[in-house]
Amino acid sequence: MYLEKLAQLSPYLLTYCRGRYLTTIRYPHGWNDKSFYQKNAPEPIPDFVHTAMLDKINYVHLDRLPTLLWLGNLACLEFHPSFHRIGQTLPAEWLIDIDPSVDPEPRIMQAAEIIGEILDKMNIRSVPKTSGATGVQIYVPIPPERGYTFEQLRRIGQFVANYAVQLHPRLFTVERLKKNRGTLIYIDYLQHWYGKTLSAPYTPRARVDATVSTPLTWEEVARRCDPREFHLLNIMERLQQKGDLIAQLPPQNLDHVLSVIP
Repeated sequence: MYLEKLAQLSPYLLTYCRGRYLTTIRYPHGWNDKSFYQKNAPEPIPDFVHTAMLDKINYVHLDRLPTLLWLGNLACLEFHPSFHRIGQTLPAEWLIDIDPSVDPEPRIMQAAEIIGEILDKMNIRSVPKTSGATGVQIYVPIPPERGYTFEQLRRIGQFVANYAVQLHPRLFTVERLKKNRGTLIYIDYLQHWYGKTLSAPYTPRARVDATVSTPLTWEEVARRCDPREFHLLNIMERLQQKGDLIAQLPPQNLDHVLSVIP
């Protein structure tokens, strides 16, 4: 059943894992048991599996369906690609991670809507996506020819986060330590960096509802949809109806913002 669902998702999931360094989370005894992160490709590596070296780690290159099924058969339930492509140092897209301190967090869609509105006022279009767990990520495609750096995007992220905290100090925080956040929602603009990862669009997550990291419409955010609505049993029907919402958003030119942010 799980491998069948992975195969159905593969045209979408592979889009965001192909050409990236892949970290997986493996659950050998099921989603609700012990797990571990895996960066180095599991041994033995079949002939059909491609890998890529970075900082002495031999990452799996998830570029094809057989590799995805091999990983699924090894109880890889989550797929977390790098923000940069193999052999490159510049970011392939820009994300802001909105990370709640409590689970469940009924304000998470309100938080996502506020960040989306701030970006909108900056003339930056974006796509919200569920992390598949508790959070939401704001996804901004960027044009590769502009050559934006991680440092530049972090500057914008820091500005957005600090502005949101000033507007809504009882909702948001930029406090890195979870123990110091209370019930505030953390705007994690620091996670978007070279060598770091986040859950891929369309990756399953090891949750009781078999949730999937799913791009949303802003209308769904406005009606305060529940991230648990989007899971392995209905994601394909949704994709057939709506397609890949991220792919439908043109890359965003950020020059006008970078020119005014110190």
